[in-house]
Amino acid sequence: MLNLEILPVLLRFLFGGSAVAISAIVAKKFGGRLGGVFAAFPAVYLAAILGLSIDYKGSELLLISEQLSKGALVGMLADICCALAASYFILRYGWKKGLVYSILLWVVLAPTIYFMWF
Repeated sequence: MLNLEILPVLLRFLFGGSAVAISAIVAKKFGGRLGGVFAAFPAVYLAAILGLSIDYKGSELLLISEQLSKGALVGMLADICCALAASYFILRYGWKKGLVYSILLWVVLAPTIYFMWF
């Protein structure tokens, strides 16, 4: 059965939801570029690390945190490619198709980078 702790889930909800809300507010007030900076805030990563600290201690926490961090780097590289592709695809195909194409690119790139790296 799935062993799901409520506190780590709440942390992800708070960090992720707050990051999305702040990026939307900043984008509306100061423009999309600055909003995009806040949209890239590593909320899920930070919440995951905090969640791990609830379940693991000592050297086990360090090992699992290192593994999570390596995975996060893979995701961030794929995110950078996705953002660059989105700016191109959205201008070329419109926002609906552009987002679909850029997300599909992420879906292909993330596992490719992961399996090439690990």
